[in-house]
Amino acid sequence: MFEKKQYIYSDTMGVCKVADIVKLSAKKEAGEGVYYYHLKSVSGKVQDAYIPVEHHEVLLRELISADEAGSFSKEELEKMPKLKQEEIAFVLKSLDRDKNAEKIDKTQKNK
Repeated sequence: MFEKKQYIYSDTMGVCKVADIVKLSAKKEAGEGVYYYHLKSVSGKVQDAYIPVEHHEVLLRELISADEAGSFSKEELEKMPKLKQEEIAFVLKSLDRDKNAEKIDKTQKNK
């Protein structure tokens, strides 16, 4: 099960953020319902989706690691589907943001 605010990969939307996990019901009565991931697309092409937490047909998985993202050659990247390319770019940009944040923290501590 994924956590709220976690970034994941959907084979239909690409990189998404789990905005929430909500319980939805076809009936207005309280009680029975099904839990859904409320996903928000990072790229903005597909805005929102609700995917059942259990028994979903869409492939949902954790993002690839930074090591894996950095291991592909330019030729391999060009042959990949667009959503996979976007995932790799997102992971590498996140890594850059983390490195920059570390530099800022070290600079502030040295003052």
